[in-house]
Amino acid sequence: MFSLLNSFRIIAILEGVSYLLLLFIASPYKYFTEDETYVRLLGMPHGILFLAYIVFAIVVGQQLKWKTRTLLIVLIASVIPFGTFYIEKKYLKNKTT
Repeated sequence: MFSLLNSFRIIAILEGVSYLLLLFIASPYKYFTEDETYVRLLGMPHGILFLAYIVFAIVVGQQLKWKTRTLLIVLIASVIPFGTFYIEKKYLKNKTT
């Protein structure tokens, strides 16, 4: 059964992967070939995952009674490459709700 925390863990990983693909594959490909195909394919799913990550971070933060500082770290990590993987390992793994 999927708990809110497990759903957030999955979203964090997917958001991180989509961000890395967009940043290191799709964007360079776009600028070297002037073909926006991969940016268009990855842009919308990444945007949806990013918004879901933010919403889930706030909800899970309230549920786990995170301090404001912890919540800010989790939110800022969403815009740093590999940040969501760090958050998943440090703040989400082996936690119970």
